[in-house]
Amino acid sequence: MIIAIDGPSGVGKSTVAKLIAARLGYRYLDSGALYRAVAWKVLTTGTDPAASDAIRGLCATTKLTVTSTAGGGMVVEVDERPLTDELRTPKVSSAASQVAALPDVRAWLLPVQQNFGRQAGVRGIVAEGRDMGTRVFPQAPVKFFLEGSSAERARRRHAEFVGAGQAADLEDTQRELEARDGRDRTRESAPLATAPDAVIIDTSRLTTDEVVERMLRIIERKTAALR
Repeated sequence: MIIAIDGPSGVGKSTVAKLIAARLGYRYLDSGALYRAVAWKVLTTGTDPAASDAIRGLCATTKLTVTSTAGGGMVVEVDERPLTDELRTPKVSSAASQVAALPDVRAWLLPVQQNFGRQAGVRGIVAEGRDMGTRVFPQAPVKFFLEGSSAERARRRHAEFVGAGQAADLEDTQRELEARDGRDRTRESAPLATAPDAVIIDTSRLTTDEVVERMLRIIERKTAALR
């Protein structure tokens, strides 16, 4: 069973995906963390995030692994170094949106994501990102697209930065978020788009619990129909 959750930054994809995966006993796949990991490697090596040729060569010499934790989380390792808080800084977030627009990076990470759910003993996965239902898992029987106003999404992302002890300005956060929306929706390779069979949920005025419960009811109906 694959549950695909797509949407722009700040709609709560990661939070609800983790909760749903925990409730169902499925693995959780945060595709954004993979692009952040590439961005982290780009920044730490002093590579230009827009230099496609250089980044293609960097990927060819980089070892990236993804493993699940006992608590249902996910750990990304780059060259055998586990990355956690390093992936959530504003600089890495900005660079991630640039490297994610590169077709070579998306092609390099595609099998990493698809192989994540093919390991022995996996009952199912909850995969969240921007092209889970359109490119990575187009065959997923359950798909969601979460959306929300840019102001509310910026407020949430700003609170996330502040909560992590990182300096951030709310207006700058919203400008960057809207700029990323534009890059994600207009990029050449796998742009952010709603799958034709996805259920659309606006999370702007919903609590996390309300979103999760609504999604679980839909998942139950769809999986029952498949039996």
